[in-house]
Amino acid sequence: MTREELVEKIAKDTKMSKAQASRAMKSMIDGITMSLKKGKKVSFVGFGTFTVTKRKARTGRNPKTGESIRIPAAKVPKFKAGLKLKAAVK
Repeated sequence: MTREELVEKIAKDTKMSKAQASRAMKSMIDGITMSLKKGKKVSFVGFGTFTVTKRKARTGRNPKTGESIRIPAAKVPKFKAGLKLKAAVK
């Protein structure tokens, strides 16, 4: 499902215009992003939890040349599915 398809579904289910549904979705994504930037976790009971984890620096390999390269440490977003989501996907 693409972002546009999700906006259409939200608009249909809530009887909003597509523009309103798009703004609501943008606001939700912005809220999740801002919370993660501040180091906070975002939980939706039954759906899942978004967190930020630290990835250590490591050595990788350039697939074209085979040359070793240094990959720096980074913070990365992580999502852990909730029980209801896991059960629905089975």
